[in-house]
Amino acid sequence: MSAFVSSSRPAASVPLKRADGNAIRVLVVDDERSLTDLLKMALKYEGWEIRTAETGRQALEVAREFRPDAIVLDIMLPDIDGMSVLHRLRADGDDVPVLFLTAKDALDDRIAGLTAGGDDYVTKPFSLEEVVARLRALIRRSTLTGASDGPFLTVGDLVLNEDSHEVSRGGTAIELTATEYELLRYLMRNPRRVLSKAQILDRVWSYDFDGKASVVEIYISYLRKKIDAGRAPMISTVRGAGYILKAPEILE
Repeated sequence: MSAFVSSSRPAASVPLKRADGNAIRVLVVDDERSLTDLLKMALKYEGWEIRTAETGRQALEVAREFRPDAIVLDIMLPDIDGMSVLHRLRADGDDVPVLFLTAKDALDDRIAGLTAGGDDYVTKPFSLEEVVARLRALIRRSTLTGASDGPFLTVGDLVLNEDSHEVSRGGTAIELTATEYELLRYLMRNPRRVLSKAQILDRVWSYDFDGKASVVEIYISYLRKKIDAGRAPMISTVRGAGYILKAPEILE
């Protein structure tokens, strides 16, 4: 039985391109050739440039040479698993958005994939349209697809440049993944406002992630480590309600 659900050809949509006008680059990593061939066909229909890899080591080699804008990464690979591949990419300073692809669908596996630094998760069987939609959402959130409405968001000494996607606090640059950036931008666009997990899921992930609010907790934790570490905290939990971002009292 196939590991995916084949479906009709994806409907035409507004093409996504890199900020420099070139085609989006996607690396698809899976040891099932028929699956990668179909994904490659569907993603090429989006006008994207696609490379494939069948093993973890090959994926690392291709990623370093190809410099993809997004990666579809199977967790179960014949040599090193997808989690290890992602750990090595992140250790190299590569914050490319990653969509995990796996037959596992237990909550613990989903959380493990996101904790490893992945940005989203699709379980087999899946539809081609779902994978394309998830990738488009990740790419839109990445630093590669261009401009936003205004240049700067500022809360206390925290500054986010929506044009360059640069973030700093107290003048110190902060490196964020695409999903961390989108979450922070949502919080900074709503300072002093309590945002529920449901609101955050809908805005940042564009779907309810099967109702798993734990993904929000994971990414709030990531942001706190980067934004609040060694500084007066700006992100607070409002028990039973959600999260709020505001400048520390000493800055107000």
